[in-house]
Amino acid sequence: MAGGRPTDYKDEIVELAQYYLENYKEFGDVIPSVCGLCCVLKLGKTTIYRWKEEEGKEKFRDILNAIIYTQENVTINQALAGNFNSNIAKLLLGKHGYHDKVQQDNISSDQSMSPTRIQITGPDDDS
Repeated sequence: MAGGRPTDYKDEIVELAQYYLENYKEFGDVIPSVCGLCCVLKLGKTTIYRWKEEEGKEKFRDILNAIIYTQENVTINQALAGNFNSNIAKLLLGKHGYHDKVQQDNISSDQSMSPTRIQITGPDDDS
């Protein structure tokens, strides 16, 4: 929501947010999301995230955090079960701190940073 008057924070909003958390599938959502919550509450993300930080709105903060944790958990389990598209699951889990990272170092097999010198000897060498 852009502009307009501030939305009043009411017990009904907290109750509806809790209902969404527990019944997000009733709203057609495969996983719970902040976007889904915004649609149900008819509020913008700016308001949702502002309320998360405000004093006196701890119950709403707890519900929002539970939505985020449930999203992560459902995504992991559904992806492991093969029920989610792997690219979408990877994208979603990236928002929860999971990353596909390859670490590369330049240390040789003898643990030094310089190349290993190999001496090749022939059949007639005594060295």
